[in-house]
Amino acid sequence: MEMGTTQNGIMWFFRDKGFDDKSINDMFKKCKRLECVEKERASENWAYLKSVGIQERKLPSVISKCPKILTLGLHEKLVPTVECLNTLGTKPGEVASAIAKFPHLLSHSVEEKLCPLLAFFQTLGIPEKQLGKMILVNPRLISYSIETKLTEIVDFLASLGLARDGIIGKVLVKNPFIMGYSVDKRLHPTVEFLRSIGVTESGIQSVATNYPDVLCRDVNKILRPNFAYLQSCGFGDGQIATLVTGYPPILIKSVQNSLQPRIKFLVEVMGREIDEVTDFPDFFRYGLKKRLESRHKVLKQRKLDCSLNDMLDCNQKKFRMKFGLV
Repeated sequence: MEMGTTQNGIMWFFRDKGFDDKSINDMFKKCKRLECVEKERASENWAYLKSVGIQERKLPSVISKCPKILTLGLHEKLVPTVECLNTLGTKPGEVASAIAKFPHLLSHSVEEKLCPLLAFFQTLGIPEKQLGKMILVNPRLISYSIETKLTEIVDFLASLGLARDGIIGKVLVKNPFIMGYSVDKRLHPTVEFLRSIGVTESGIQSVATNYPDVLCRDVNKILRPNFAYLQSCGFGDGQIATLVTGYPPILIKSVQNSLQPRIKFLVEVMGREIDEVTDFPDFFRYGLKKRLESRHKVLKQRKLDCSLNDMLDCNQKKFRMKFGLV
């Protein structure tokens, strides 16, 4: 009888918060402990989540993902965990945003999971200020096993020749999401693809260090199609390897929205040979309208010729000074 009364109370709580029967049943399947939760505790925890900055409209999604939150002791578990997370944040709303992204963050133990995780990253030379940023940007990190998942990622990066001067730590800070990918299914294949198109080992180290995002992309869906597009433009394999080493995002930029418009502008409007960009791969970094079109227009009006490097690799003030436009 007691159980039935409790369950009835929590059902009314969920309906009052706008959950439909299917969502409620799904949450009961995810968390058996919900059956024993008093409506008062659920209401108290709900109100606390709202008080830490999670918007009311996002709370149903947060609870649906991790209904266990409503079963946790407020002062025994939720408040201490949030207070600990607050010490990692530097900006208002960071902790609330992290909880909204990965509500299970609150269900993990500070002593058993968070503290060892912070210690692990510290051994990689990651500064204390960056530790919190990593975890709040990718809160799912707290759910990964240090012994298997994270150590495997670190060992893989070390195998690329990055185990010096705290470089691995810098890679993880630059892209905390890299730790969520499989070495065998994603990271190793991308490195092998880079090798196959002629990128040297030092080039691969440069890609991993400065643009770890590239290692996280699917070879067949993104990297290979971009490589094929560059080939179709007339670049030789050696030139593409040079482009990738000089500006690795060329392999993950949208062909239709980024690469194609720039190459078309280079050849058809600027009247330049595509070979010129192999001497200055950063050409693909700059905004088409704000940098390329505006500066080309100025130089054309003045009938001035220059390399892509001289034209683009400086701020507006230096550009004007360089070409006597002050």
